[in-house]
Amino acid sequence: MAAPDLQAVFAAPVWRLLTALAIGTIIGIDRERRKGDGARRGPAGLRTFALIGLLGGLAAQSQSTGLLIVSGAFVAVAAVMSYWLDDRRDPGLTTEVAMVATFLLGAEVQRDLVSALAIGVVVTVLLAWRDPLHKLVRDVLTEGELRNGLIFAIAALVILPLLPDRTVDPFNLINPFAWWRLVVVLIGLSGAGYVASRILGPRLGLVAAGFASGFVSSSAAIAAMGARSRNQSGFAGPSAAAATASTLGSLIYLGALVTAADPALLRPLAIPLGCAFAGVLAYVAGLSLRAFPKEASLLTPGKAFDVRIVVVFVVLMAAFGLVADLLASFFGSGGIKAGAVATGLVDVHATAATIGTLVANGKVDLATGDMAILFALTANMLVKAPVSFASGTPEFATRVSGGLLILLAGLWSGYFFSASLGN
Repeated sequence: MAAPDLQAVFAAPVWRLLTALAIGTIIGIDRERRKGDGARRGPAGLRTFALIGLLGGLAAQSQSTGLLIVSGAFVAVAAVMSYWLDDRRDPGLTTEVAMVATFLLGAEVQRDLVSALAIGVVVTVLLAWRDPLHKLVRDVLTEGELRNGLIFAIAALVILPLLPDRTVDPFNLINPFAWWRLVVVLIGLSGAGYVASRILGPRLGLVAAGFASGFVSSSAAIAAMGARSRNQSGFAGPSAAAATASTLGSLIYLGALVTAADPALLRPLAIPLGCAFAGVLAYVAGLSLRAFPKEASLLTPGKAFDVRIVVVFVVLMAAFGLVADLLASFFGSGGIKAGAVATGLVDVHATAATIGTLVANGKVDLATGDMAILFALTANMLVKAPVSFASGTPEFATRVSGGLLILLAGLWSGYFFSASLGN
């Protein structure tokens, strides 16, 4: 006996009506819990919402536009009247809007069952998570974090789709879409690291903050943590763990930028970067196992990313792109590597992104691009050791330098191992 066709079963009108009823029921369960008791109870609960969902389904199945409009108007008027006549202190429109949404979802089920059901679940979650969402917006989310979120939304959803995906300069270097996509990656990863530092809580907050800052500037993170080690007694160990953790964020960010520019460029770099990451991660874990002072938990909310850093990143990309193109024209692959070392001392992320763009545009071959990125990363890590000694205590600087040596040892051992495999 053949198994029943589930798609055909759920396409039946009766199942779509039952789904409309189910959507109204799950939304109504939340509203029933919120409506209260006695004379001041809310106007709509479980039964009302279940019937509204079913009404939307029946009106849509009738295939009568007039009936659908009249039914929807009835629900809307009922929602307005319930709000107008209700004697309550809360001026919110949540229940009334939910009534109209339930009717529309009940009607939409008849056209697209899966999407309507998914939206119904999302609506219920928004209603049920009222208190956590209110607390997040009012007590947890800062004004700066809100602005950063809006900037990211504008960068990713407004500006990026409008940019042309082609080179627009005489040197055939500047692709506005590709470059801005890297900017969006920078903002997104910086924001993700910042959110992680906020979520992880007090004990791991310092290390998480160091890790998050690596998405922007691990050199700045090392300098800041070095200053903390000088200013707060007994903070050399925790500060060194946080500073070294910033290089983990820097490695992840570099890999993401290279992938965004040209995914083929990451494959030969995967083993070297992976070995470097694993070694530093083990080292940071060892440092972090030691007890952190209670003061390490005192992290104040800040900004998810710095717009000035983004601007500097784009400027450095433009400058290095021009320099690298000129060096390649006059000195070939050797000029590219020398330029990568020089600019890697300032910002390895911009260097890697620019090299990736050059490889993607066919101006630099894959092998030269990989080696240039390794040279730039090496130069960038070596310059961090003097920064640690200049900013922090000798104990702090020694521990950070140990982490940097482990990173470089993993990076180049991974490279030679990968080369031996023929990658």
